[in-house]
Amino acid sequence: MSGGPDGRHRFEVLSSRTAYAGKVMALRVDEVSMPGGGSAVREVVEHPGAVAVAAVDEERRIVLVHQYRHPVGRRLWELPAGLLDVHGEDPQVTARRELGEEVGLAAREWSVLVDLVASPGFTDEAVRIYLATGLSRVDRPGPMGDEEDDLQVRRFALGDAVRMVLAGEIVNASAIAGLLAAHAVFGGLGGTRPADAPWPGRPTSWAARRSGR
Repeated sequence: MSGGPDGRHRFEVLSSRTAYAGKVMALRVDEVSMPGGGSAVREVVEHPGAVAVAAVDEERRIVLVHQYRHPVGRRLWELPAGLLDVHGEDPQVTARRELGEEVGLAAREWSVLVDLVASPGFTDEAVRIYLATGLSRVDRPGPMGDEEDDLQVRRFALGDAVRMVLAGEIVNASAIAGLLAAHAVFGGLGGTRPADAPWPGRPTSWAARRSGR
């Protein structure tokens, strides 16, 4: 196989098939060219992508939700979050809606806190985490259905939440990234990006599949 523009190997997809397509993910099996001249099979979980919100109030408390997650069989402390499963919707619009629906809050100031890829060894899932400040209360909708009807909401001092991360009491990847990044920002170690900052790592395969392309 020919190399890429920088002279390094170009990992080309030689063949691809769909092994499973469900409600919130699909499993794709790709045959990919390898540097030694052969090929290898790579299983890829396609994901629509997601947003999460680090909502911090004027007392520097962060809003967390306690929600049951069936794959791990327990409730986890997490940031308010949601899938990017509305075709063509701007991620910030999704984040605003999720903040209102899950915890009954709106925010005056929005910025991008951090982007992450969840587990790039097998999935294209990526999450954009926003920092939301200038919080105000809004009405939450009625019962949302499923696990969200059991959701609990609580505010933690940001420093206490970081200590919970280090103690292993918060294990959700997006929550950990958001909490540590927010702690760094409020500690003067870095800044945020504009709410509409480019997101080149946003997943596209799931959206293309759902739109029939």
